[in-house]
Amino acid sequence: MKKLIILGGGESGVGSAILGQKQGYAVFLSDKGTIQPHYKAMLDTHNIAYEEHQHTESRILDADEVVKSPGIPDAADIVSKLREQGTPVISEIEFASRYTDAKKICITGSNGKTTTTMLTYFILKSEGLNVGLAGNVGRSFALQVAECNYDYYVIELSSFQLDGMYDFKADVSVILNITSDHLDRYDYQLQNYINAKLRILQNQTSEDAFIFWEDDPILKHEIEKRNIQAQLLPFAMEKRPKSRAYIENEQMSILSPVNDNSLLMPLSDLALKGNHNACNSMAAGLAAQRMNIRKETIRKALAEFTGVEHRMEYVASVRGVRYINDSKATNVNSCWYALQSMKTPVVLILGGTDKGNDYAEIAPLVREKVHTLIFLGADNSKLHTFFSLHSNAKIFSTNNMIDAVNIAYQVAQKGDTVLLSPCCASFDLFKNYEDRGEQFKHNVRKL
Repeated sequence: MKKLIILGGGESGVGSAILGQKQGYAVFLSDKGTIQPHYKAMLDTHNIAYEEHQHTESRILDADEVVKSPGIPDAADIVSKLREQGTPVISEIEFASRYTDAKKICITGSNGKTTTTMLTYFILKSEGLNVGLAGNVGRSFALQVAECNYDYYVIELSSFQLDGMYDFKADVSVILNITSDHLDRYDYQLQNYINAKLRILQNQTSEDAFIFWEDDPILKHEIEKRNIQAQLLPFAMEKRPKSRAYIENEQMSILSPVNDNSLLMPLSDLALKGNHNACNSMAAGLAAQRMNIRKETIRKALAEFTGVEHRMEYVASVRGVRYINDSKATNVNSCWYALQSMKTPVVLILGGTDKGNDYAEIAPLVREKVHTLIFLGADNSKLHTFFSLHSNAKIFSTNNMIDAVNIAYQVAQKGDTVLLSPCCASFDLFKNYEDRGEQFKHNVRKL
């Protein structure tokens, strides 16, 4: 019996353990931190051995194969030792894909991938397809493969997940954009991060499809230099010769190989507003068309989709001031999109764990739209250094959400928007971006 070691006792790890056991492996799960009670209960129910607060090296290094949580960096000592001795170390997505024949729509990008994934899933569900939602959203892909029998999966993929994928193949791959992010995990080399994102194309054939934003300069350069086998389905903010979806005269066009399934829809009818969401809608629409979804279903879904929690989420209006939770904006480019969509003066809350950020990208929008900056982080020195030179905004600094919301309440004027769009990871002060967003909403609702 082959020995399968799972590193990490979260959603992906526990799902992989259950699938591994079902497939006949001798499974052992190891987490250097604390495993949450409900995951322990799942492991106990399936009689899967596990440990927490340590990695028993002798047992882990005896594995035939290892499934690693995407949150564990390749530079971790135990991972380095496994690779040195030649033990395969893969991702949950790679492992689970071996045991399903379902069609897979796989979506990545520095920004917008959660919204696009949820929107694509919503369209397929609206058509009545037997579809699962997995990856960075939804339940574990591995657990669904173990316990469900879906015909389709819509999978959000981070660069960390793509790093551990080798034989996996997407039927439809989507790359929304590539901007500088997570450089701390990629030796501060942008090309390393780009290469990770482009792994979504590996193993695709001429029978598969690749949907991408053709206005992205990084993507354009990478596509020109690579021998991509999949059918190219580009989308753009204005009509281009090869565009399969585009914006023209305030209308979105999504072209179909089947003429009577092409879609023309006014931007004003889209449930999600802003240029970035027009891109997300075009990508989701193209992916849905590839799965032969009727244009009537696509149109109705694009008009009804309500959005993603913690991404430009309206919270409340207090004294004529709108409060928007964009906690999922964990990089500078996400914050840029949020600011670009603002039509009112802004009080901006930003800060957290810096990932090698360059704030110059948002500086012009900050100067144009933001009258007050509130820095929320354990160490706000880099933000102070940059924005004291590159903005005219009033600046406040805090290390907790209660103070951040209270300061915003005091400085905001009627007609303003208070925007939490942090640019940074959340782990200095919060459990995750969800915790950060929930604390923001809780404190706003107490005002």
